[in-house]
Amino acid sequence: MEKFDLTPKMLMYLDRQLGYPLLEFMTNRGIYNDHDLEQAKFELLSNTNMVDFVGDLYSKAHDGQEPPAEFSEKREKVMKQLEEFELKTEKIRSVIEMPEVASSLRQDRVQNMQFLTENYQCKPEMVKDLYDFGQFHYSCGNYGGSADLLFHFSVLSTDTNLILKAMWGKLASEMLIGNWETAYEDVIKLREAIEKSSFAEHAQQLQNRVWLLHWSLFVFFNHPNGRDGILEMMLMPQYSNTIQNACPWLVRYLVAASVVNRRRRNNIKEVVKIVNNLGYLYSDPLTEFISALYINFDFDLACIKLKECELVLENDFFLTGASDDFVDCARLYFAEVYCKIYSRIDLSKLTAKLNMEQEDGEKWIVKLIRETRLDAKVNLKDNYVVINPQVNHIPQQVIEKTKFLSFRSQVLNGAIDKRQAYLAKQSAQAEAALVEQ
Repeated sequence: MEKFDLTPKMLMYLDRQLGYPLLEFMTNRGIYNDHDLEQAKFELLSNTNMVDFVGDLYSKAHDGQEPPAEFSEKREKVMKQLEEFELKTEKIRSVIEMPEVASSLRQDRVQNMQFLTENYQCKPEMVKDLYDFGQFHYSCGNYGGSADLLFHFSVLSTDTNLILKAMWGKLASEMLIGNWETAYEDVIKLREAIEKSSFAEHAQQLQNRVWLLHWSLFVFFNHPNGRDGILEMMLMPQYSNTIQNACPWLVRYLVAASVVNRRRRNNIKEVVKIVNNLGYLYSDPLTEFISALYINFDFDLACIKLKECELVLENDFFLTGASDDFVDCARLYFAEVYCKIYSRIDLSKLTAKLNMEQEDGEKWIVKLIRETRLDAKVNLKDNYVVINPQVNHIPQQVIEKTKFLSFRSQVLNGAIDKRQAYLAKQSAQAEAALVEQ
């Protein structure tokens, strides 16, 4: 199982506090040495201001030894900093907590700052103190207070770089307190901000996309609409390219989301293409199941990989709750492909491949035929199913292949018009420059 564990890769792109739940999850899985995990937890959080909690981790990692005196000194220092921040931000906090101020704030951050300056003598430095105090709260493990302060900072500040950092901090805080509804909205806002921001280098935008893909897994696998959200984001061209170029291991979660999301079954074709492209970079039982079923049509291998998928899912922090759904949906896809290829199916063989009891398998297959409206006849006496071939007539094939041509033509014409307008503008500017000379 260790070779399929993505925890070491994931920790590279997560905040320290976000990485801790993954290590805690691994403690009960028996994959790694318990003492090594306790040491890793301590080292992960040792640079934070959660002094008491880190002290407990120190004792566990060092066979019950009492934390050294420096922990007490650091605790006093943290408490002193907390008092200083409270005094420093007392005025700005009292102002933004006023109902009349909250109702007067608008979308325009410049106007918000001007309003506070003119009416309450709040300076931009005071707003920056909110950011510092929010970061300090986060380091101390007070995620609720951190989320509030960073939210107010992002509403009032005009510093685009710090606003983006505050959005990251607020997202992490909301996730760590389990406020998934707000965190889901924050993921969307952060994604929009990343796409609109003008980074000094393209590599910085790529790095932010990689971080967002990793962080958003906490939200997508805990929010009711997360299975839709993960497909929407990971199948966007810029994010699917990011996965293929920078973090191919995330294809595991794309495969899992596409398999368990029955409402968006059409996305499986796009996922199969991505899995096929990444086969030389990354593979695990989930991607190998998809390859065996949809690319190689190797049903025996698909059965083997489906059994391995259960083990991988149960030991994956994000997917452990989706194990049963994945297996049920994977069986559905397996049976659909199997029935499209074979015209006569032995029920006992099919149920054995699906790792189901004979009686349960027969009921499940009959239900599948009804739900998918397959033209098939079930003979329970002789224990087989006859699938009548589905003929796709030539006119229907033409309609299927040409139904998007009109839309694509409009998009192409629009792109040509924009290009011509841009060239005309450039030409006009060049002529104007020549005239001035």
